[in-house]
Amino acid sequence: MYQLETDVAVIGAGTAGLAAYRAAKAAGKRVVLIESTVYGTTCARVGCMPSKLLIAPAEAAHNLDRLNAFGMSVDAPLKIDGKAVMKRVQSERDRFVGFVTRGVDEIPAADKVFGMATFVDDQTLAIDDGTTIKAKAIVIATGSTPSFPPIWKALGDRLITNDQIFEFDDLPKSVAVFGPGVVGLELGQALHRLGVRVKVFGRGGGVGPIGDPAILADAHKVFGAEFYLDTDAHANVHREDDEVVVTFKALDGTDQVERFDYLLAATGRTPNVRNIGLEQTSLECDPHAVPRFDRETLQCGTSSIFIAGDVNNDVPVLHEAADEGRIAGENAARFPVVKKGLRRAPLGVMFTDPQIMIVGGGYRAVQHQAHVVGEVSFVDQGRARVMMRNQGLLHIYAEIGTGRFLGAEMLGPDAEHIAHLLAWALQMECTIAQMLEMPFYHPVVEEGLRTALRDTQVKLDAAQAPVVRRAA
Repeated sequence: MYQLETDVAVIGAGTAGLAAYRAAKAAGKRVVLIESTVYGTTCARVGCMPSKLLIAPAEAAHNLDRLNAFGMSVDAPLKIDGKAVMKRVQSERDRFVGFVTRGVDEIPAADKVFGMATFVDDQTLAIDDGTTIKAKAIVIATGSTPSFPPIWKALGDRLITNDQIFEFDDLPKSVAVFGPGVVGLELGQALHRLGVRVKVFGRGGGVGPIGDPAILADAHKVFGAEFYLDTDAHANVHREDDEVVVTFKALDGTDQVERFDYLLAATGRTPNVRNIGLEQTSLECDPHAVPRFDRETLQCGTSSIFIAGDVNNDVPVLHEAADEGRIAGENAARFPVVKKGLRRAPLGVMFTDPQIMIVGGGYRAVQHQAHVVGEVSFVDQGRARVMMRNQGLLHIYAEIGTGRFLGAEMLGPDAEHIAHLLAWALQMECTIAQMLEMPFYHPVVEEGLRTALRDTQVKLDAAQAPVVRRAA
């Protein structure tokens, strides 16, 4: 049995784990990075980048539909070479993964341990090759995996997740997508635009992360007009030969049976906390078996264990994972001294068309506060209409009394860019009046943001105006 002592042990070499490793090394500590599968982040391998590589050709194909309205046409019908599409997706995906793996290759061999780590106690890890690691502090950065109802396992290789779809050599002919969240809606729309027969099913009525009822209703209308979308479906699935059979009640109330090549499970992700021996530690866990932690320090209770990235089930997006890894690594390096790290303004973007964005927690974060809602529709917004991308709605939330900007939700064109402007304003604690002092060029989509801000200010002024009582 080989025994190793170190200052910090990091379990997982994804975005959060690599950030934690670098932060602890920068603090001058001895660090070991433990990985049990392949090096490379979820984002690069099966998440952000390959999904955008699939969305890009889908958008290019969809843009041809606008040609007639612009007074143009193509003589021949569009031909989509599924094998060529997937070849580029994989080639570029591998390029992005290569950037990560080259960075891992530069890590000294003495700092890397390959194997499955389980806790023996708060400061000891056992690796499945017989190695024991004693560490003054440990960072859990084990990520997450797709989750779905266990009964779907009976579908065998007809059941896929985003972990498998990017390995396809060709586009499938048909896919039933279950889960209209970020993954399901992005991939479902992209596949539809690439000529794949797609139906998207969900439960509970949600569309992505949208919380605002008006924007949710608009999303149902916009996406439902392009492809089949039932966000509160009553459906059963089973396998017959090499097909997935979906029995469901259609939107018109009729009973339907339809066959698909695959079922794409996009029903969420589960933190990788099982089978790592947390029961051997002093940590208190929540009902999902995730250790309870302080999101400002990433410390689990008062222990020397920290948790960062998707595994903590807080904000599973890359930039948050990188920030959390850095905070956890710095605190693990300085333990027992623990400090709050910089947590940036909440920011989320969904790369559908039209795009969806949420800043500051959106509607759910403000619904119980005294606030007003400023609004703009992009149906008649100048630049959006010029580009024939005039769909969607933006809501701005502001605090009555202070006029402070609280957050926003949006379905519409260039939401990814407007989201960044608003996240910066939120982090700077701007008021709506201060935001209206900023420059807006003409003609740009951001003028729609100015319209919404003006509407917000008018409503703030009305909410804060003194009540004038008439004499009796």
